[in-house]
Amino acid sequence: MAQILNVRHFRFFPSLPLFYKPTTTLSTLVASSSSKRRRNVNVPLLHLRHKTTIPMEVEETKSLGNPGFNKRRAEGTDKTDFPKKNLQLKVRKLNPINTISYVQVLGTGMDTQDTSPAVMLFFDKQRFIFNAGEGLQRFCTEHRIKLSKIDHIFLSRVCSETAGGLPGLLLTLAGMGEEGMSVNIWGPSELKYLVDAMRSFIPNAAMVHTKSFGPTFGTNESPVQYQSNPIVLVDDEVVRISAIILQPKGPSQTKSHSIDTVDSPNVKKIPAAKPGDMSVVYVCELPEIKGKFDLEKAKALGLRPGPKYRELQLGNSVKSDHQNVMVHPSDVMGPSIPGPIVLVVDCPTESHLEALLSAKSLATYGDQVGNMSKSVACVIHLTPEFVVSCSNYQKWMKTFGSAQHIMAGHEKKNIEVPILKASARIATRLNYLCPQFFPAPGFWSSPNQNCSKPGFLASKIIDELLLEIPEVVEAAQHVSQLWQDSSQTTEDLIPGSDHKMLVEEPWLCEDGMAPACLENIRRDDLEIVLLGTGSSQPSKYRNVTSIYINLFSKGGLLLDCGEGSLGQLKRRYGVSGADDVVRSLSCIWISHIHADHHTGLARILALRRDLLRGVPHKPVLVVGPRKLKRYLDAYQRLEDLDMMFLDCKHTTEASLDDFENDLQETVNSQDPSNNSAKINASKVDSTLFAKGSRMQSYLKIPGSPVDKDAVYPLLRKLKRVIREAGLNALISFPVVHCPQSYGVVLQAEERTNSIGKVIPGWKIVYSGDTRPCPELIEASRNATVLIHEATFEEGMVEEAIAKNHSTTNEAIEMGESANVYRIILTHFSQRYPKIPVFDKAHMDKTCVAFDMMSINIADLPVLPKVLPYLKLLFRNDMIVDESDDVVDVAASAS
Repeated sequence: MAQILNVRHFRFFPSLPLFYKPTTTLSTLVASSSSKRRRNVNVPLLHLRHKTTIPMEVEETKSLGNPGFNKRRAEGTDKTDFPKKNLQLKVRKLNPINTISYVQVLGTGMDTQDTSPAVMLFFDKQRFIFNAGEGLQRFCTEHRIKLSKIDHIFLSRVCSETAGGLPGLLLTLAGMGEEGMSVNIWGPSELKYLVDAMRSFIPNAAMVHTKSFGPTFGTNESPVQYQSNPIVLVDDEVVRISAIILQPKGPSQTKSHSIDTVDSPNVKKIPAAKPGDMSVVYVCELPEIKGKFDLEKAKALGLRPGPKYRELQLGNSVKSDHQNVMVHPSDVMGPSIPGPIVLVVDCPTESHLEALLSAKSLATYGDQVGNMSKSVACVIHLTPEFVVSCSNYQKWMKTFGSAQHIMAGHEKKNIEVPILKASARIATRLNYLCPQFFPAPGFWSSPNQNCSKPGFLASKIIDELLLEIPEVVEAAQHVSQLWQDSSQTTEDLIPGSDHKMLVEEPWLCEDGMAPACLENIRRDDLEIVLLGTGSSQPSKYRNVTSIYINLFSKGGLLLDCGEGSLGQLKRRYGVSGADDVVRSLSCIWISHIHADHHTGLARILALRRDLLRGVPHKPVLVVGPRKLKRYLDAYQRLEDLDMMFLDCKHTTEASLDDFENDLQETVNSQDPSNNSAKINASKVDSTLFAKGSRMQSYLKIPGSPVDKDAVYPLLRKLKRVIREAGLNALISFPVVHCPQSYGVVLQAEERTNSIGKVIPGWKIVYSGDTRPCPELIEASRNATVLIHEATFEEGMVEEAIAKNHSTTNEAIEMGESANVYRIILTHFSQRYPKIPVFDKAHMDKTCVAFDMMSINIADLPVLPKVLPYLKLLFRNDMIVDESDDVVDVAASAS
C-alpha cells in the first residue's frame, strides 16, 4: 500500500538508498548517486545584457528646492545606453561519481492556497525548479535558498498559478552579478504565449531560452503520442528529466472556455489543445548508485592509486600497472543499486485524471510491472485535494507500491501554519503593540480552522518579544489609551448589521482640528490596507507594492498589484475572506509598467474569474498604462482574465472633462450621429514638462488620439463603477518616473448629516513611483491622506534622482506643500529590511507603513502618535542592512 505523508513529516525507509532531511517548512528527500557519463551537460542559454553605469542627464524643476530627476529614465531612453554583449555560456563541471542530490518541496502557497508549491531538485552544481508561482523569491530569501545556481525552470502548467513568480524571478536573475544569470525555461507549447506577454516589461525576454513541447495550440496534432512516449528534456551525467503530457479529455474545470473538438487521423475525435489546459508529469531519473570500490581487490590486480581508480568508477576498463591484464569495473566494484526515480505530478482537475490513468508511459514505472530497474522512490503530488480524494486517483497511487508519496498540493490543514515565518513574526509583534492598525493575520483567526497550532506560535512570538523588549507591555497600554483619550464616539445601531462606530464631532489632535470630511465619519466608510510596502522585489519582511482600498459594503479597489498581492490578501483576511474581497473588486488601478507594481494582477484576475464562474457579473475594470494592455492582451491568449482595460491617460482630469463636455453636447444637441471621431491629443497633455520638451512630446506620440467609440463606453463603465463605490471621482495624473507613470486621486462623494449639513467627501491620493513634481502637489491639494513612495532615506538623494524615486523627507515636503492632513510613507528600498531611516522632526502628520497595516479613516487623527511606539518595537533594527541590500532590478531593467 502506498505511503501517504504530510508534506512536513517524513519517515526513513531503510529499503531505499535515500535518507530524509525534514525541516520546518521545507520537505526534503535526499539521495546520493553517481552515474555513467552520458554526454555533455545541457548548457543554460539565457543571454542577459551587461550592466554598466551610464551618464545621467538631470533636469531641474523650478520649485521644491530644485529636486531634479533623471530625464533619460523618465523618457525611457536610458536603456539605449546599455551595450549589447554576447555572454559566454556557463558550463558547470559535474561530478557524476560523488554527487549529493535531494528534492525540496518549497511551500509557497500552502498557507494561502493561492499558488502552486514549487519543487527544487538540488545537485552540487545544478538546481532544477519545478513551477515558479508567486512568492517563490520571497520564500527562497527567507530560507536562504540561493537562486543563482538555477539552471532550469520547468512548468507543470502555463498559467498564473504555476508561473506567477516567473517574471520577478527572471528580473532578479538578470540583476545578479555583473552580467546576470542564465536559465532554461521548459513547459507545454503554450509557454510561448507567456513569454510573448512578458516581453512588454522584461527587456531581455527575447533572449530567454524557452523550450516548449507537446501538441501545438491551433493544430490537429494529437496529444496521445505525448502520453505514450515521454519527452526527454535533460539528459546529462547526473539526471535524466522527461515530460509526459496530460491533455484533458473533457472540458477543464479550471477554465472558463469550452473545449472544441477536431478530427485527427489517429483519434476519431479529440479535444483541441487550448492554452493553459495541458498539464505535465515530470519524471526525474537519477543514475544508478555505483557499488563500493574495493581497494584490496584493486591492489591485488596490480593497480596503483590514482586516475585509473576514477576511470573504473566511471565504468571504464583500464590496464593493470603491475600485471599484464585488463581490469574491468566488475572486478573491483560492488553491485550497483538502481538510481531513485522521482515523479512530480500535477493533475489539476478530474478531466486531467482520465489522461493520467491512461498514460501508458507512466504505467512502466509501477511496481506491478515487475521492472525493479524503474522502481519509483518518491511521488510528489502537486494535485489539489479534491482530485487526490477521488477513488481512481487513490488506486493509481497504490500502483507505485513502496514509493514515498508527498502531498504538496493545497490541503486545508496547511492553512494554519504560516509559510513566511519572518513576516508572520513581525505581524504578530505589531498586532500585540497596536491591534487597531495591525489586526491579527487572517490565517490565525479563521473560525473554521484548528487554531491550537497558530495560537501556540503567536504566544511563543509574544513571549520572545516580552523578553527582548520588556517596555513593550507599557507601550501597548499607552497605544490603547490613545484611542480612549481621543475618541468621542457613540454606537450607531444599523438594522441587520453589526454595531458600527460613528464619530459625532471632529477629532482634536496635536496639530489642530481634523478636516471637515472626518465629521460624522463612519468606521465602515473606508479602510486603507497596505498589502505590500517594499520596492523592487519581495523580501522577508516586505512584499512589493499593493494597496487595497476597502469600501466595505460598496466593494473595493486595488491600487497597484505586485507579485504576491493575492497571498497578502489571504494572510490579512483569511482564505475565504480574501475570496470575498476578490469577488467584490470593482476596479484595479496600476501606476506604471515596472514588474513590482503589476505582476500579481493576472493571478487575482484569474481567481476572480473562477470565483464568479456561473454567477451573473461584469468584467472588472483595469486602469493602467498603455504598455500594461499589451501584456494583458498577450496573456489573455493563455487564459481568460475576464477584464476590461482603460488607459490611464483617458482618466486624467483633462480627458475626463473632455468626456463630460462631449456627453453634455450630445444631450444638448440630441444628435446621436454627431460623432466627431477623435479626441484632441492636446487636451490630455500634462503641464508637468516644458512645452516642446522630449517628455511632453512623448505624450504626443502617434496614436494618442483615440476613437470615442472605443474609449467612451469604458469611461461610462468607470463612471458607473466609482458611483457604485460611493466615489465622486477617480483621476489619474502623470508623475516623473518612467514613461507612462501615473499617480491617482480618489475623491469620495459628499454626505449630509442628520441636520442637513453637507460634509465634503474624503480625498485619498497615491503617488505611484515618482520624483517630487508640481502635478503631484496640485493633485494632493488639501487631501485627507497622501500615500507617497519613500524609497530612499534623506542621505541618498543622488540615488533617488538616478532612479526617479523620492526620499522620506521629499515625500513629507510634498505633503506639507499640498496641505495634506496625513501622509503615509511606503515603497521602501529593501535595504531597510524592517523599518526605514527617517528624521523624526518631520513626522508630526506622517506614519511609516508596514505590510498588512490597516488604517480606518476614523483613526487618522491617532496615526502619527503611534510612530514613536513602532520605533520602540524596532529599536534594534533602525540600521540599514547593507548585507541584504538588493539592486532595483525591476527599475534598472525597465
